[in-house]
Amino acid sequence: MARWLTVLVIVLSVATPCASQASDPVIVALGDSLTAGLGVAPDEAYPALLEARLRREGYAYRVVNAGVSGDTSAGGLRRIDWVLRQSPQIVIVALGANDGLRGQRVTALRDNLLAIIDRVRAVGARALLAGMRLPPNYGAAYTQEFAAVFPDVAKRTGVPLVPFLLEGVAAQARLNQADGIHPTAEGQRVIADLLWPHLRALLVKPGQAAPAPARRS
Repeated sequence: MARWLTVLVIVLSVATPCASQASDPVIVALGDSLTAGLGVAPDEAYPALLEARLRREGYAYRVVNAGVSGDTSAGGLRRIDWVLRQSPQIVIVALGANDGLRGQRVTALRDNLLAIIDRVRAVGARALLAGMRLPPNYGAAYTQEFAAVFPDVAKRTGVPLVPFLLEGVAAQARLNQADGIHPTAEGQRVIADLLWPHLRALLVKPGQAAPAPARRS
């Protein structure tokens, strides 16, 4: 009987995906309510979906959801030291939506994102920047200046850019909750799929050497 129990334990350990361990390398998703997963279950938010896909693809990473509803780029900058205590290898920077919705200065958004990425690279981690856009009712001049911040920051720092975090989700009623802003569970899956190829390029499998982070020009 003991022999069969041993065999059963071995089979289950092979057939069942392993949960993340505290010792696993860390990816942090630093963002606002879009990252926090407002209105959906924790395991339906894109950080959790990315961790599940990492496991399926053979990458032993733990993804920390550092999304805070209502957060701005200034709030993210204030929190970055706490985030970096997690000793992440990669930080997904998905901030700026609330800056735009509040009509804040784009120069401040740019400076905050540059400072966040500088802090990330200073500890040897890599950053993935997610861009954001605003609806046209904020005025052509402001929406264009706002959207231009993200490629500008990516160019200055050399970090990879996901041009628009909500690509394929924004303005799609079936992918958004009743407020028209926050993605449904299905919308979160679209975001995770969008981020995946950009994130995968930064990943390290066991036995591989980590790529060196880009330096700000």
